[in-house]
Amino acid sequence: MFKALPLRIALQPSTQRVLSLTFVALVGFLWFAATTGDAELRWVSPSVLPSPTEVFGSIGSLVQDRALFASIAATLSRVVAGFLLAAIVAVPLAIYAASQRWMENFLQPLVVALRNVPVAALIPITLLWFGIEEEQKIMFIFLACFPFIFSDALHAILNVPERYVDTARTLGASDTQIVLKVLVPLALPAIYSSLRALFGLAFGYIMLAETINTTNGLGYLINTSQRRGLTEHVYLTLIVIGLLAWLIDWGLRLLEKRLFAYKNN
Repeated sequence: MFKALPLRIALQPSTQRVLSLTFVALVGFLWFAATTGDAELRWVSPSVLPSPTEVFGSIGSLVQDRALFASIAATLSRVVAGFLLAAIVAVPLAIYAASQRWMENFLQPLVVALRNVPVAALIPITLLWFGIEEEQKIMFIFLACFPFIFSDALHAILNVPERYVDTARTLGASDTQIVLKVLVPLALPAIYSSLRALFGLAFGYIMLAETINTTNGLGYLINTSQRRGLTEHVYLTLIVIGLLAWLIDWGLRLLEKRLFAYKNN
């Protein structure tokens, strides 16, 4: 039996990598075992789960015939535009709301409503407001991410210990100086960490928006592949999405370590 480790003890980076690679290898082995051999003798029908050879063998047709790289660029541009717009609006508003609590109470009904509305319900609303072109997809990401960015940034500011505010006030700092030179710098690592996590959420949301009036995008590829019976393209696109999400998070994590080297990441 495996010996239980002490609670909340972080593993060495090399051990973390080995465990992650072991999981990937295990999934790959089970996938290969379930789909190997003739189609009639497989554990899982190829119409449900193609073999790894069939999936990765379709890379050429997905890249050349269906413009995979153009779809990746289209999806990323929509996500980045909508998410940046949400962050630019929500973070400063959260900083002000954390400093002036009346603003928090004033916005609370809107934020709570948007946080609890099913994200799919935002699609018909954005279609009514912004039409069916690119603006709709960007504003869909904006509305879907805004309440979560606002709430996390608000809590990050409010969680700054009050002793820092008292010390700054004792030293003669004004309210504006306390906000800009005490609260924001101390909360910034938590805000950045939240934005990094929420960007992955936005990356998933865009798949819904790209099922409507699009001729490119990863969501469009999945939708059209499913309709045409190109199951191998569905799985390959999902793998591409997973790799992209991992690479983006890895890059943002590296940037986080450089920006906040004084923190334990």
